[in-house]
Amino acid sequence: MDSIRKLAAVLAGTPAHPQWLLGRRKIPGGVTSAFGTVLDVGAADRWVESHLPRGVDYVALDYPATGRDLYGARPHVFADAALLPFQGEQFDGVICLEVLEHVPAPAKVVSEIARVLKPGGTAWISMPFLYPLHDAPFDFQRYTEFGLRRDANNAGLEVLFLGKRDHSLRAAGALMCLAIAGGVHSERGWTKIALLPLVFVAVLLINVACWIGSLVWPDWGHMSTGYQLKLRRR
Repeated sequence: MDSIRKLAAVLAGTPAHPQWLLGRRKIPGGVTSAFGTVLDVGAADRWVESHLPRGVDYVALDYPATGRDLYGARPHVFADAALLPFQGEQFDGVICLEVLEHVPAPAKVVSEIARVLKPGGTAWISMPFLYPLHDAPFDFQRYTEFGLRRDANNAGLEVLFLGKRDHSLRAAGALMCLAIAGGVHSERGWTKIALLPLVFVAVLLINVACWIGSLVWPDWGHMSTGYQLKLRRR
């Protein structure tokens, strides 16, 4: 295992970790009140399942080239999110978190979500915005809130909620920490070893400064690490 990855694993959950300002995975608002049959598109390790109420019929779906080959996912169904293998109006809810950046045609995926939702059904979608390239080569785009709203409206989904994640200072700090750690990660040999202590100090100082700053400084709506949407099929 790479030395940067080893260090990150040791520092997980502390302000010395490059992604500390991003916080832990958060369940979107309203998911804990889901009911009926719920589809999880891009389920990965099925972490959402434990947050659903008892009695929900949970169906996990993922894509072989990413879910299986990159993360070892074990969904109920392997399929393409742009061509869901389900009849229309089958699900009371659809969850699709951090997936749209990884598909070649995100508008098609949103349309498929709308197709399999029952009338009045709810969808929860999230997508990163200011976040580095990841899961290469399956990382294709980032959307603003207006791009997300456009695709939802075109698919016949009503936007009940659209909110950004993280204070602007935390978004900027997370990017800076990732840039510092990522630059050293790309180095080899003694250069990387010599820079590791500087990475530790720089990341720690940036994280703490941006976290404190986010508590006292006004937020700026134009900077975010990502967006979350709650949608309803008309």
